[in-house]
Formats: sequence, structure tokens, C-alpha cells
Amino acid sequence: MAQNSKQEKSTYEAINKIGRGAYGTVYKARNNETGQEVALKKVWIPLNEDGIPMNTLREIALLKQLNTFNHPNIVKLLDICHGQQLGKDLMMFLVFEHVEQDLAMYISKQAQGFSTTEIRNLSKEIVNGVDFLHSHRIVHRDLKPQNLLVTSDGHIKLADFGLAKTYDFEMRLTSVVVTLWYRSPEILLGLPYATSVDIWSIGCIIVELYTRKPLFCGKSEKEQLSEIVRVLGKPPKDEWPERSAPIKWSAFALSEKVDLEVLVPNMCENALGLVKSMLTFDPNKRISALEALSHEYFLEEPINT
Repeated sequence: MAQNSKQEKSTYEAINKIGRGAYGTVYKARNNETGQEVALKKVWIPLNEDGIPMNTLREIALLKQLNTFNHPNIVKLLDICHGQQLGKDLMMFLVFEHVEQDLAMYISKQAQGFSTTEIRNLSKEIVNGVDFLHSHRIVHRDLKPQNLLVTSDGHIKLADFGLAKTYDFEMRLTSVVVTLWYRSPEILLGLPYATSVDIWSIGCIIVELYTRKPLFCGKSEKEQLSEIVRVLGKPPKDEWPERSAPIKWSAFALSEKVDLEVLVPNMCENALGLVKSMLTFDPNKRISALEALSHEYFLEEPINT
């Protein structure tokens, strides 16, 4: 790990800003020693009296450990550099392999849509990457097309995971609006959550691969929940955490749901079955990433359409 901003500046030269997100600013940069293009992500870490908090050090160690597996669907962390200290906060640069486009951009380029085989391959790679994170006790929490990178040969790499506590801190500092569209009901209700929040997000993304538009597009937590209820139907009252949830079950009218089969007519029966097992209101009833990899959708004969 580089120890100061001087080494960071001498080793990496920013080419241009890629974007500003909830987790800080990301730059496309060049390694001056190798000529390799990289993605440079700047995050702020709150220091304590002993320096970098132990939990952050553990998370950094875990990120570095994941690299040793060289997983094909996980973006590679190449380096970690210290930047300047501002008061009780330390700037840190996470250096990742640079991938030119994300899934949102990739979807927007597909004017004619994807073939069934392409959707299945992309979906399986997303599930494969998430299963890898979950097997190492990492919950992504913010899976969305913008955090899924697509390589030049059409393969998925998951980005923006790890350093969860640091990212929480960063999100409190930024005014960037974080999209709610891929968030599970338990996160929208401000409840405790586990790995199943990522499964919900995958279900939303798979539908988007078929339709080329987001499934649920709310502008607030309540509006997002209303969108979910409109499509999936109002859950039984005993599945709604009435005591701890800020938004009550009674706030939503009983109405006929709009079936996924109608919203996504080009989705095959096995794909619908998989998505429905991911988009269940009760997180305990959602399929796991490991179980999803063995779903019939990924095992059936390839369909070249």
C-alpha cells in the first residue's frame, strides 16, 4: 500500500473524471510506471485516536484477500494509496482495473435488445459474482446496472463492494441521490438485512435485461414500495414488519397486481420462475445465490434467440 499522496501522484496520473457517485469520485487514470489504464476511486475514511479504524483495516485486508482468487466476475483491486489528511478524515485512493462501460451503458446500446442466450449468460455471471461475495460474508447492498461493469468481450465484473462502513460514512457526506430502484423492501423500510438484499437486486436487473428499462421506479421509499406492491401484490399482513417499519401495511390499498408475465412477455417460464423466487417480499423466502446457480433457467439447453 502506498503511504502518502506523493507516491499516489507519482505513480498514477488522472486522465479524466469518470463520475461522482454516492461512494465518492472516480477517475480514469494511468499508471505512469506501466502505462496501464486504471480506475481511481477516492474515498474518505474517518480516523480515530489510533489512526485508521480497525474495522476499516479488516475490510481492506479482506478486499486484498479476495484478489488472490482472481475471480472472473469481480473487478480487480490493484493498489490502495493514502492521500491527504483533512482534520480527522483521511483520503484514500482505491485503484481498480479499468473497465470501459457499465451494464447501464451496455443496455442502452442494445437497440434491438439482447438474445435469450446473452441475457442468461449475463445473468449467470452476475449471480456467480454475488455468490462469491456471499461466500466470503460480503453483502454488496447496492447492486444496480451502474455497479456492474461489462468488459469489451461482454463479461460481467462486479464493482463497488467492500469497505462498507467507509462507504456509509461517505454517503453521509455527499448530496448525491442514491437510486432506490433496486433496493429490497427491508432496506426501504430501514430494517436489518442480510445477503438476500442482493438477490432482490439481481431479480430487478434480470427483468431489465429483458425489457431494457427498470422494473420499479419510485422517487421515495414509500413510492418505491408502492411500485413493488403494484407488481407483486400486497403481501400478507403477517409478512409486514408492522412494529418496526416506519411505513405501515395499511398505507397500501389492496389492488390487483400486474403480473410479471404481462410486463415481460418475452421472458421464458424458467426465467420467470427464477425472478419470482428472487422478488419475494419476505427475505427469508428468497432463493440464495448458490441455489440460483442450480436453477433450471441456467441448466436448460441454450436457446439461440
